[in-house]
Amino acid sequence: MGVAAAPPAFAQANQAADAAPLQFNSPAEEARFHALTLQLRCVMCQNQSLADSNAMIALQLRREVLDLMRRGLNDDQIKAFLVQRYGEFVLYNPPLEARTWLLWAGPALVLLLGAGALVMIVRRHRPADAAPNGDPDDLQEW
Repeated sequence: MGVAAAPPAFAQANQAADAAPLQFNSPAEEARFHALTLQLRCVMCQNQSLADSNAMIALQLRREVLDLMRRGLNDDQIKAFLVQRYGEFVLYNPPLEARTWLLWAGPALVLLLGAGALVMIVRRHRPADAAPNGDPDDLQEW
C-alpha cells in the first residue's frame, strides 16, 4: 500500500522544486533570461509568454531555458531547440516563411472576412424603396 502512495508524493516534491525561484549567477544572466522568456510563448497557454505563465509546463520550460543558457547555447540556438520540440507556436514572433505566412496574415484575413460579412449584412437589410440621396422627408410615411 505504501508503494501506491509514492508516485503522488514524488510528483508533489517535483512540483515544489519546480515552483522554487530560479537562482541567477549574475545580473546579466538574469536580464538575458527575462528577455528570452518574453520572446517565447507558453506551449499550454493561449497568449501568455513563458515569463508570464504560471502553468507547470512553463515553470519547467523556464528551468530548461536557464539550463540551456548555462550550457553555452545562444538565444537563437535555444529558440531553435524549442521550435524543434514544440513547433513555431512557441515563438511570439515566428519568422516570415512560406510555412508561417498564415500566422502573420491570419488576423488580417479574419478582419477582412468579418468586414466583408458586415457589409453584406448591412446591404441585405437596407430598405429597397429608400432613396439613396433623397430628401429625408421622402422617406417618412404619412
